[in-house]
Amino acid sequence: MPTYTPPLRDMQFVMHEVLKVCDDYQAMPRHAEIDAETIDAVLEQAGKFAAEVALPLNVSGDAEGCTLDPKTHAVTAPKGFKQAYAQFVAGGWPGLSCDTEFGGQGLPLVVNQCLYEMLNSTNQAWTMYPGLTHGAYAALHSYGTDAQKKTYLHKMTSGEWTGTMCLTEPHCGTDLGLMRTKAEPQADGTYRITGNKIFISAGEHDLADNIVHLVLARITDAPAGIKGVSLFIVPKFHVNPDGTLGDRNGIYCGGLEHKMGIHGNATCQMVLEGAVGTLVGEPNKGMAAMFVMMNAARLGVGNQSLGLTEVAYQNALAYAKDRIQMRSLSGPKAKDKPADPIIVHPDVRKMLLTARAYAEGGRALAIFCSVLLEKEHFHPDEKVRKDSGEMLSLLTPVVKAFLTDNGWRATSDCLQVFGGHGYIKEWGMEQFVRDARINMIYEGTNTIQSLDLLGRKILGNNGATLKKFGKLIAKLVEEEGVNEKMAEFINPLAYLGDKMTKLTTEIGFKGFQNADEVGAAAVDYLRVAGHLVFGYFWARMAQVALREIAAGNTDPFYQAKLQTARFYFAKLFPETASLMLTVRSGAKALMDTEAVFA
Repeated sequence: MPTYTPPLRDMQFVMHEVLKVCDDYQAMPRHAEIDAETIDAVLEQAGKFAAEVALPLNVSGDAEGCTLDPKTHAVTAPKGFKQAYAQFVAGGWPGLSCDTEFGGQGLPLVVNQCLYEMLNSTNQAWTMYPGLTHGAYAALHSYGTDAQKKTYLHKMTSGEWTGTMCLTEPHCGTDLGLMRTKAEPQADGTYRITGNKIFISAGEHDLADNIVHLVLARITDAPAGIKGVSLFIVPKFHVNPDGTLGDRNGIYCGGLEHKMGIHGNATCQMVLEGAVGTLVGEPNKGMAAMFVMMNAARLGVGNQSLGLTEVAYQNALAYAKDRIQMRSLSGPKAKDKPADPIIVHPDVRKMLLTARAYAEGGRALAIFCSVLLEKEHFHPDEKVRKDSGEMLSLLTPVVKAFLTDNGWRATSDCLQVFGGHGYIKEWGMEQFVRDARINMIYEGTNTIQSLDLLGRKILGNNGATLKKFGKLIAKLVEEEGVNEKMAEFINPLAYLGDKMTKLTTEIGFKGFQNADEVGAAAVDYLRVAGHLVFGYFWARMAQVALREIAAGNTDPFYQAKLQTARFYFAKLFPETASLMLTVRSGAKALMDTEAVFA
């Protein structure tokens, strides 16, 4: 069975040495008293829960899967999942960063970010049960009425109730304007909702007393398309005025999806037959609240692949140090053994370093985004709030798509390190690959994220937000431009930043003439943008490591960080050159292909 060590040292490095998150928190009254010691102490306990409670259920949960009783429509999660969730609730983990007004602990979001990275490393399928609740919580916190918040948020914060997002239907995935689920107004102000939803993660289970479904539906006589979509709260059990649970509502699981991975999570076909729902926000304006959920979920999905990248790397590294096969090309290294450990071979090191570089770069980006989200909502300076929100909006599709693409590659590479053993279930590596594959698909496929980044977030405002990120790079270049030891990191970063500006302008001009040019460029463009963002964070991490080494710090952590940075810029970052060539190749080779598909 796979093993896992919480990467607390690297989390601390990013939070306290690179990003200095507590400096940002001191400017926010709600977090002014938070310090590094508190954050570290909480995360140490979080790591123990992940490694000792969630991890042992990962392999068994995958093998057992979920069970649906077709008569009662009840879903039973794999053995041990309910007990683990009870421990999670008893420890106060669901409300770690939730509002104290609703019973949360009010800790910074960065703590929740790191908690969920570790949980995703140890058991992505289990983690989705509490994890999805955060998106529903965020939507209700932003758009719910006082009565709705009072009814639902306390229970969701405590973990007594979980939440879902019921968006997708059999005939429409991302194109939600095509949905058919209907909501009929009732005299008492509620709605009767009828329709079918699919791919609803954690849609039915036995872990919590109630499930709060947030359902997109179309009110009778609503405008066609996306402008006629509304959002509703549809609880599994009705909630009485005193907060106790009443009768079962008309929403139930009609079937479980049989999936490639995440077997331990119930992916449900949900049937609504006159289910009673209450409107969230205004009629026909459900998309605004939905995007609060969706953006939270997109950041969460990136975090899922970050977690899988880390755990796959840890296990592949341990195996590569132990497994002996052949001799090093440059001569025997383990002369007391009949063969050398496979870690001596260059390509094995390349696969390991790829996973490590993507894990540590992804961690820096994810933590940075968690601070941006906090600043967007709670910083006292309006300009800081606005700028943070814009930057987070730019980086969200990068987190979702770049981290999940990288996670797929990294878990596959780590399986490859095991050779034939990686393909065998008992080692656990093939599960990481299967679980990682969904992350590129749900919450908006990575192609959709790419179109969002290029079409909406960059070309949509003439590159204004991209220029703001460029200013972060320019500031770093100004700080370190004359430092010879930083040249191997700063020079390629500055070069790509300049090329990115020109590339974006070219695509914009082409797109005005033919919108397919944007679609043809978007996926490769996002990957270039991802490397630009990772390059910035890797340069900052190298900067800190070099300063510590120059100051006489002999901790091998800093040498390892520096060597990984060098690998990233030497072997992964240059991918941008070929990507920019394919971006510039345009749409013609894709769209002038009628004979191919005839």
